[in-house]
Amino acid sequence: MSNIRHAIAAMGTGLGPDVLTQCRALFDTEQSVLQAAVPVTQGDIAYGPHERHRLDIYAPLDATGPAPVLVFVHGGGFLKGDKGGADAWPNANVGRMAAQAGFVGVVINYRLAPDHMWPAGSEDLAAVVAWLKANVAQHGGDPDRIVLAGTSAGAVHVAGYLKLAGDADVRGAMLLSGLYGYTPLDERDLLYYGNAALYAERMPMEAVATTRLPLLVACAQYDPPRFQAEFLGLMQDRLARHGAMPRAVIMTGHNHYTMPMHLGTADRRLADEICAFVRDINH
Repeated sequence: MSNIRHAIAAMGTGLGPDVLTQCRALFDTEQSVLQAAVPVTQGDIAYGPHERHRLDIYAPLDATGPAPVLVFVHGGGFLKGDKGGADAWPNANVGRMAAQAGFVGVVINYRLAPDHMWPAGSEDLAAVVAWLKANVAQHGGDPDRIVLAGTSAGAVHVAGYLKLAGDADVRGAMLLSGLYGYTPLDERDLLYYGNAALYAERMPMEAVATTRLPLLVACAQYDPPRFQAEFLGLMQDRLARHGAMPRAVIMTGHNHYTMPMHLGTADRRLADEICAFVRDINH
């Protein structure tokens, strides 16, 4: 594990295809073992009409009665990304981790920019929640105990869901390395949000700052500075408005990519926080 931490530290805070490939290689061996141990229970379920409206379910390995449901929304800068599955472990590993913990793990795809702009990602997540409310009981899940989690652009879509749909149908939200509106937008954001003049009204900052839902907010030690600033901005805003910070984690020894990628490995620090959060809010 120390070798992995040294390798991640050496990469710094940069993003890009080369860094992503290096990060995946660090966890291939462990994640291949998890992939073999926890297969997809049911894959590529359509929750809407678009070809990207697909979700995979990982049923709990050891559950008595209806289980909490953990929905994971992948990142990819609004432009790319995939839920993974039988042939690719990234992102699917979060569903597998959930199943090992006794939850129903749900990993989704959603429509991508620039063809599908704001609020497409959040609309798709709302369609996922509606599908789960109607159908997850058939897969061992409790439709009244749905928790949303997203990383990077996925965290933006979870936050956007709270802005679009409110918090009546879910029990909690986990935001890993997201952008909520505490820093100026950049060119990539425009591919999703559109006109810069509309950013102030479209960003989800107010929704995550004011929601009464339980939150778990996370940032990586080697996240790019903008993501670290967003994390601090949200924490300070929540403290100012509510008199207390939400549950939060700064993941030492990890970067933007390895934060979700390592879930399900021997490094249990974040997995334990996630599982405790789901259990605490669902009792």
